[in-house]
Amino acid sequence: MTAEFWDQRYADRGYLYGVEPNAFLVRQRHRLDRGLSVLAVADGEGRNGVWLAGQGMRVHAVDLSPVALQKAMKLALDRGVTLRTTCADLTAWDWPEAQYDAVACLFLHLRPDARRIVHRAMARALVPGGVLIQEAFHPDQIRHGTGGPPDAEMLYDPETLAADYDGLLEIDLLDHGEIDLDEGRHHQGRAHTTRLVGRRLSPSADRPAEAAG
Repeated sequence: MTAEFWDQRYADRGYLYGVEPNAFLVRQRHRLDRGLSVLAVADGEGRNGVWLAGQGMRVHAVDLSPVALQKAMKLALDRGVTLRTTCADLTAWDWPEAQYDAVACLFLHLRPDARRIVHRAMARALVPGGVLIQEAFHPDQIRHGTGGPPDAEMLYDPETLAADYDGLLEIDLLDHGEIDLDEGRHHQGRAHTTRLVGRRLSPSADRPAEAAG
Protein backbone atom coordinates (compact mmCIF):
# COMPACT_ATOMS: atom_id res chain seq x y z
CA MET A 1 0.00 0.00 0.00
CA THR A 2 1.49 3.29 -1.15
CA ALA A 3 1.78 6.63 0.57
CA GLU A 4 -0.85 7.93 -1.85
CA PHE A 5 -3.27 5.21 -0.72
CA TRP A 6 -2.82 6.14 2.94
CA ASP A 7 -2.89 9.87 2.23
CA GLN A 8 -6.29 9.46 0.59
CA ARG A 9 -7.55 7.34 3.45
CA TYR A 10 -6.33 9.79 6.09
CA ALA A 11 -7.64 12.85 4.20
CA ASP A 12 -10.93 12.56 6.09
CA ARG A 13 -11.28 15.26 8.76
CA GLY A 14 -11.92 12.69 11.46
CA TYR A 15 -9.46 10.21 12.94
CA LEU A 16 -9.95 6.84 11.24
CA TYR A 17 -8.79 4.80 14.24
CA GLY A 18 -9.87 7.25 16.90
CA VAL A 19 -7.74 9.36 19.20
CA GLU A 20 -7.48 6.98 22.13
CA PRO A 21 -4.51 4.60 22.49
CA ASN A 22 -4.51 0.92 21.68
CA ALA A 23 -5.82 -1.10 24.64
CA PHE A 24 -2.97 -3.63 24.59
CA LEU A 25 -0.41 -0.83 24.66
CA VAL A 26 -2.16 0.75 27.64
CA ARG A 27 -2.02 -2.59 29.50
CA GLN A 28 1.76 -2.60 29.05
CA ARG A 29 2.18 0.82 30.70
CA HIS A 30 3.90 -0.78 33.70
CA ARG A 31 6.82 -1.73 31.44
CA LEU A 32 7.42 1.88 30.39
CA ASP A 33 8.98 4.46 32.70
CA ARG A 34 8.68 8.20 32.33
CA GLY A 35 11.52 9.71 30.35
CA LEU A 36 12.11 6.68 28.14
CA SER A 37 12.77 7.19 24.44
CA VAL A 38 10.12 5.40 22.36
CA LEU A 39 9.89 4.72 18.64
CA ALA A 40 6.24 4.52 17.52
CA VAL A 41 6.32 2.54 14.27
CA ALA A 42 3.62 3.15 11.62
CA ASP A 43 1.97 5.51 14.09
CA GLY A 44 -0.52 6.91 11.60
CA GLU A 45 -2.60 9.76 13.01
CA GLY A 46 -0.72 9.62 16.29
CA ARG A 47 -3.14 8.15 18.82
CA ASN A 48 -0.48 5.87 20.33
CA GLY A 49 2.51 8.17 20.06
CA VAL A 50 0.60 11.09 21.55
CA TRP A 51 -0.60 8.92 24.45
CA LEU A 52 2.97 7.75 25.12
CA ALA A 53 4.15 11.37 25.09
CA GLY A 54 1.38 12.20 27.54
CA GLN A 55 2.80 9.55 29.85
CA GLY A 56 6.07 11.49 30.00
CA MET A 57 8.04 9.66 27.32
CA ARG A 58 10.14 11.08 24.49
CA VAL A 59 8.40 9.82 21.37
CA HIS A 60 9.60 9.55 17.79
CA ALA A 61 6.71 8.60 15.47
CA VAL A 62 7.43 7.30 11.97
CA ASP A 63 4.86 6.72 9.25
CA LEU A 64 4.58 6.48 5.47
CA SER A 65 1.82 9.10 5.15
CA PRO A 66 2.57 12.82 5.52
CA VAL A 67 -1.17 13.48 5.83
CA ALA A 68 -1.36 11.14 8.82
CA LEU A 69 1.63 12.77 10.47
CA GLN A 70 0.12 16.23 10.06
CA LYS A 71 -2.93 14.98 11.95
CA ALA A 72 -0.65 13.42 14.57
CA MET A 73 1.04 16.77 15.13
CA LYS A 74 -2.33 18.46 15.48
CA LEU A 75 -3.39 15.86 18.05
CA ALA A 76 -0.14 16.39 19.94
CA LEU A 77 -0.73 20.15 19.94
CA ASP A 78 -4.29 19.68 21.16
CA ARG A 79 -3.04 17.41 23.97
CA GLY A 80 -0.16 19.73 24.88
CA VAL A 81 2.62 17.19 24.26
CA THR A 82 5.74 17.06 22.10
CA LEU A 83 5.98 14.55 19.26
CA ARG A 84 8.90 14.13 16.89
CA THR A 85 7.85 12.77 13.50
CA THR A 86 9.55 11.26 10.46
CA CYS A 87 7.85 10.45 7.17
CA ALA A 88 9.45 7.32 5.75
CA ASP A 89 8.85 4.06 3.94
CA LEU A 90 9.77 1.50 6.59
CA THR A 91 11.11 -0.89 3.97
CA ALA A 92 13.64 1.71 2.73
CA TRP A 93 14.27 3.79 5.88
CA ASP A 94 17.79 4.04 7.25
CA TRP A 95 16.81 2.45 10.55
CA PRO A 96 18.58 3.64 13.71
CA GLU A 97 20.25 0.97 15.79
CA ALA A 98 20.39 0.69 19.59
CA GLN A 99 18.78 4.11 20.12
CA TYR A 100 15.41 3.51 21.78
CA ASP A 101 14.30 2.19 25.15
CA ALA A 102 11.03 0.95 23.65
CA VAL A 103 9.38 0.32 20.30
CA ALA A 104 5.59 0.29 19.91
CA CYS A 105 4.12 -1.26 16.77
CA LEU A 106 0.33 -1.57 16.61
CA PHE A 107 -1.41 -3.03 13.58
CA LEU A 108 1.36 -2.78 11.01
CA HIS A 109 0.89 -5.43 8.33
CA LEU A 110 3.46 -6.13 5.64
CA ARG A 111 3.96 -8.74 2.98
CA PRO A 112 6.33 -11.60 3.94
CA ASP A 113 9.32 -10.28 1.95
CA ALA A 114 9.23 -6.97 3.83
CA ARG A 115 7.81 -8.16 7.15
CA ARG A 116 10.85 -9.98 8.52
CA ILE A 117 13.24 -7.20 7.43
CA VAL A 118 11.19 -4.49 9.16
CA HIS A 119 10.57 -6.57 12.28
CA ARG A 120 14.26 -7.27 12.75
CA ALA A 121 15.07 -3.60 12.14
CA MET A 122 12.57 -2.68 14.88
CA ALA A 123 14.30 -5.03 17.30
CA ARG A 124 17.73 -3.68 16.44
CA ALA A 125 16.52 -0.14 17.05
CA LEU A 126 16.29 -1.05 20.75
CA VAL A 127 19.05 -0.68 23.30
CA PRO A 128 19.90 -3.96 25.08
CA GLY A 129 17.04 -4.68 27.46
CA GLY A 130 14.71 -2.33 25.59
CA VAL A 131 11.11 -3.49 25.17
CA LEU A 132 9.14 -4.10 21.98
CA ILE A 133 5.34 -4.04 22.22
CA GLN A 134 3.39 -5.30 19.22
CA GLU A 135 -0.16 -6.22 18.29
CA ALA A 136 -1.30 -7.33 14.84
CA PHE A 137 -4.18 -9.21 13.32
CA HIS A 138 -4.02 -13.01 13.33
CA PRO A 139 -4.89 -14.95 10.13
CA ASP A 140 -8.21 -15.91 11.74
CA GLN A 141 -9.13 -12.22 11.59
CA ILE A 142 -10.25 -12.65 7.99
CA ARG A 143 -13.49 -14.32 9.07
CA HIS A 144 -14.30 -11.38 11.37
CA GLY A 145 -13.84 -8.61 8.82
CA THR A 146 -13.51 -5.91 11.48
CA GLY A 147 -10.16 -4.50 10.36
CA GLY A 148 -6.88 -5.34 8.72
CA PRO A 149 -5.98 -6.48 5.21
CA PRO A 150 -8.04 -9.32 3.69
CA ASP A 151 -4.85 -11.22 2.85
CA ALA A 152 -3.70 -14.01 5.17
CA GLU A 153 -0.07 -13.51 4.10
CA MET A 154 -0.16 -10.07 5.71
CA LEU A 155 -1.52 -11.35 9.04
CA TYR A 156 0.68 -12.79 11.78
CA ASP A 157 0.41 -15.80 14.05
CA PRO A 158 2.69 -16.27 17.09
CA GLU A 159 4.96 -18.68 15.21
CA THR A 160 5.63 -16.07 12.53
CA LEU A 161 6.59 -13.41 15.05
CA ALA A 162 8.74 -15.81 17.08
CA ALA A 163 10.69 -16.70 13.94
CA ASP A 164 11.09 -13.06 12.89
CA TYR A 165 12.63 -12.08 16.22
CA ASP A 166 14.66 -15.23 16.80
CA GLY A 167 18.03 -14.35 18.29
CA LEU A 168 17.09 -10.69 18.79
CA LEU A 169 14.43 -10.68 21.50
CA GLU A 170 13.79 -12.50 24.73
CA ILE A 171 10.04 -13.06 24.58
CA ASP A 172 8.10 -12.06 27.69
CA LEU A 173 4.62 -12.50 26.19
CA LEU A 174 3.42 -14.04 22.92
CA ASP A 175 -0.18 -15.11 22.49
CA HIS A 176 -3.27 -14.70 20.36
CA GLY A 177 -7.01 -14.63 20.86
CA GLU A 178 -10.27 -12.85 20.29
CA ILE A 179 -10.86 -9.33 21.56
CA ASP A 180 -13.45 -6.59 21.13
CA LEU A 181 -12.06 -3.65 19.18
CA ASP A 182 -13.24 -0.07 19.68
CA GLU A 183 -10.72 2.00 17.74
CA GLY A 184 -12.44 4.46 15.43
CA ARG A 185 -14.48 3.53 12.40
CA HIS A 186 -12.03 1.02 10.92
CA HIS A 187 -11.38 -1.18 13.99
CA GLN A 188 -14.77 -2.02 15.42
CA GLY A 189 -16.16 -5.27 16.76
CA ARG A 190 -14.96 -8.79 17.46
CA ALA A 191 -11.43 -9.43 16.22
CA HIS A 192 -8.58 -11.93 16.49
CA THR A 193 -5.11 -10.55 17.21
CA THR A 194 -1.59 -11.71 18.00
CA ARG A 195 0.25 -9.90 20.81
CA LEU A 196 3.96 -9.80 21.65
CA VAL A 197 6.19 -8.24 24.27
CA GLY A 198 9.92 -8.89 24.03
CA ARG A 199 13.19 -7.48 25.31
CA ARG A 200 16.29 -6.82 23.21
CA LEU A 201 19.07 -9.28 23.76
CA SER A 202 22.68 -8.16 23.77
CA PRO A 203 23.60 -7.43 20.13
CA SER A 204 26.28 -10.12 20.22
CA ALA A 205 23.59 -12.71 20.97
CA ASP A 206 21.99 -12.38 17.52
CA ARG A 207 25.07 -13.30 15.51
CA PRO A 208 24.51 -17.10 15.43
CA ALA A 209 20.92 -16.64 14.30
CA GLU A 210 21.99 -14.23 11.55
CA ALA A 211 24.73 -16.57 10.37
CA ALA A 212 22.20 -19.36 10.19
CA GLY A 213 19.93 -17.20 8.00
